[in-house]
Amino acid sequence: MITRMYQAKKVSRSEFVPIRNLQYHVQIWGEPAPGKTPLVMVHGWMDVAASYQFVVDAFAKDHYIIAPDWRGYGKTTSGPVDNYWFPDYMADLDFLLDHYSPDQPVNLVGHSLGGNVVMLYAGVRPERIRRLVNLEGFGMPATVPDMAAGRYAKWMDELKKLHRGELDMRAYETIGGVARRLMKTNPRLDQDKADWLAQQWAQQDESGKWSIMGQPAHKVISAHLYQVDEVLALYRRATMPVLAVEASDNSLDLWWKDSYTLEQYHERIKAVPNVEIALIPDAGHMMHHDQPALLAELIERFIA
Repeated sequence: MITRMYQAKKVSRSEFVPIRNLQYHVQIWGEPAPGKTPLVMVHGWMDVAASYQFVVDAFAKDHYIIAPDWRGYGKTTSGPVDNYWFPDYMADLDFLLDHYSPDQPVNLVGHSLGGNVVMLYAGVRPERIRRLVNLEGFGMPATVPDMAAGRYAKWMDELKKLHRGELDMRAYETIGGVARRLMKTNPRLDQDKADWLAQQWAQQDESGKWSIMGQPAHKVISAHLYQVDEVLALYRRATMPVLAVEASDNSLDLWWKDSYTLEQYHERIKAVPNVEIALIPDAGHMMHHDQPALLAELIERFIA
């Protein structure tokens, strides 16, 4: 049986914005208007802005949506860098808001890596956010200073692997291979959505092969230890209403086992002064693919 590719219901447009010596690709849905709060949606690790299309299509209302490809993802080039870290993402977001909404607080949504970024940013610039939705931006396991030497060594070793080409992205013979990979990673992803996403996530090289549009340098571990005390201090400064959304699948325990659990995350999130926790049923970490209608309803209720 031939499955028809997903058809986007709401058409987006692309803009390229000069941000910190980079040409940032930004996906835009809708138009700005008086009284309309911009809705900024930032994606996660090895994802792209277009990945929010299913949620955008499910929104009941007309929103002005701004969704960037983070540096080194999608159509945003990264420049000659060989590793990435959270402060760069926060600064990029700050410049992005200067461009699109310099005088008006925005509604801000972040998934996974993007969820971590927006939670930290909320503690630095709380006045710039009207309401914040964190989609499984769980943070990282706690660290202690004695781990520093090992972390720096691992970082340098991984940089050497990167420069030897050992961390390069896998190439697929066909775009169908990319779609199959997406479905293997997320068993809930339907064929029609996988075929559509593959077109957004991958690009074809001169040899005709397809690769995910994410720089291999994103695979290099951060040189810096994750400082939970610093994160909690920022959480306490996030004074806007925050909706922390979780999927029914407990990905956190699966990733980190006993080194970082969902229970520990729930303890951390209590530091946020005004937080509500919501659960998306029958969904994994890529909840914006698994249950876009339910997620869209949650977001719209929260920002209304």
